[in-house]
Amino acid sequence: MIELHQLVKHFGDVRAVDGVSLVVPKGEFFCVLGPNAAGKTTTIKLLVGLLKPTSGSARVAGFDIQQEPIKARSCLSYVPDFPFLYEKLTPWEFLRFTGQLFRMNDDEIRRGAAELVPRFSLDEWLHKPIEGLSHGTRQRVAIAAALLHSPAVFVIDEPMVGLDPHHARIVKDVLKERTRLGMTVFMSTHQIYVADEMADRVGIFHRGRIIAVGTPSELRRQAGTDGALETAFLALTEGETERNPAP
Repeated sequence: MIELHQLVKHFGDVRAVDGVSLVVPKGEFFCVLGPNAAGKTTTIKLLVGLLKPTSGSARVAGFDIQQEPIKARSCLSYVPDFPFLYEKLTPWEFLRFTGQLFRMNDDEIRRGAAELVPRFSLDEWLHKPIEGLSHGTRQRVAIAAALLHSPAVFVIDEPMVGLDPHHARIVKDVLKERTRLGMTVFMSTHQIYVADEMADRVGIFHRGRIIAVGTPSELRRQAGTDGALETAFLALTEGETERNPAP
């Protein structure tokens, strides 16, 4: 469902993404880990079409995001780490607006909302202006809206930011349920335990490249450790730094 082929992105002299190639099949929960400035968010923005690559390509559900952007975007949803919401709208108005963008009719929107609103504990806030909601509640609104049209591909950057443990658990459960139904999840996170718990496979980014891809167990074996995934992550990134020191 996701195909990245030799993606490269320059910002002036900075090579933020350096030849990233990756295939994520239907129904896989794929997590991206990496230090700050490793290229994770830039890769996500290339994947969803917010940035144009210097070279290479990104395909979603078979559609090139640059060549067929409408068809590609109709198959996906993207929730950034700090999602933009129209603050004067209520959550219900924002859900309806989002559904209409994806050409859902009112009955489809109501059915989707009837499932997602109680699941994300939004009933109490459904008709109150978004500008008065907490960051965690806004995050839940954004995720619910992104799931409303049942996307084939769900791309999310730091999903647990601002969520309390109860609602973080709900988000993880819903995303895992959706992958079992065939949705592909591409998630970037700094919370290594989340990747260890949720991911079918993990990709580790470092200096704009993918330095390792595999299941959490495979990454542990590659790093030569049987402890926490954090230990494997640190070993792999530190080893890469030693082999390829910064100029």
